[in-house]
Amino acid sequence: MKKAFQKSRIPEQSAFVVKELIAPNFDKNWHFHPEYQLFLVIEGRGTRFVGDDMRSFKPNDLVFTGPNLPHLWRNDQEYFEKDSQLMTRGIVVYFPEGFLGKDMGEKDEFEELQNLLKRASLGLEVTGETNTLVRERMIQLVQKKGLERIIGLLEILLLISRSNEVKTIVQAGYTNANKESEKDRMSRVHEFVMDHFQQDIKQEEVASLINMTSSSFSRYFKSRMNKSFSDFLSEVRISHACKLLHSENLNISEVSYDSGFNTLSNFNRQFKERMGMTPKTYKQDFQTRFE
Repeated sequence: MKKAFQKSRIPEQSAFVVKELIAPNFDKNWHFHPEYQLFLVIEGRGTRFVGDDMRSFKPNDLVFTGPNLPHLWRNDQEYFEKDSQLMTRGIVVYFPEGFLGKDMGEKDEFEELQNLLKRASLGLEVTGETNTLVRERMIQLVQKKGLERIIGLLEILLLISRSNEVKTIVQAGYTNANKESEKDRMSRVHEFVMDHFQQDIKQEEVASLINMTSSSFSRYFKSRMNKSFSDFLSEVRISHACKLLHSENLNISEVSYDSGFNTLSNFNRQFKERMGMTPKTYKQDFQTRFE
């Protein structure tokens, strides 16, 4: 697995970078980099990790992250199957803090932009009509060149900065405690969990994967993710269960088993704790909304 920490994507001769991504799956490495990032999912489904937050993503997912905020868009397992015909498509924009000049933060005209950039340190999810408007402009941005491209990015940032349809993703107070010297430790943990959460996972097993004792790993993980490893694993399993409950073809017991829970009672208890309702009620509510 490639080491993805501290990626830098902007050539010296460019103010920022816009890329259209088309591949069987998105980069499956949990990573961070010094640039701001706008990422739009056009095709693809899976689980999105930003800082200490985890939730499902689907087409039109649009997120703005600040420098060194760890993130990962991990596609569902079906995207990694040998004979899979599934594809992903997205648009990503990387830009540094001073992409309009070193004195940008000192000028009154940029106060609105600076406030937005500060908010991006906790990650921002763009929703509603703002999402639609920004999506259109990001797709257009891929084709633009030169000054038109810079103006296009500023228009996007202006829309986000003035919108009330922008949600903070990460809990206030979150900081990225990962060090460069740690290389890809956390990335390996994420990949292992996403590959094996449907099976029985012992904390000792994951700890040994990154050459730690169970107690050391417990402290290490909580300091990086603001939650225990057992809570993280439960979140991954519940998120998968929610996707399965959207299907009319599986009953509650089948969903529980396929999501990695050993007993139906444990699944019902953990699901209600995290979702505020039983799996049965969740399934019924979803079906009612889409009848």
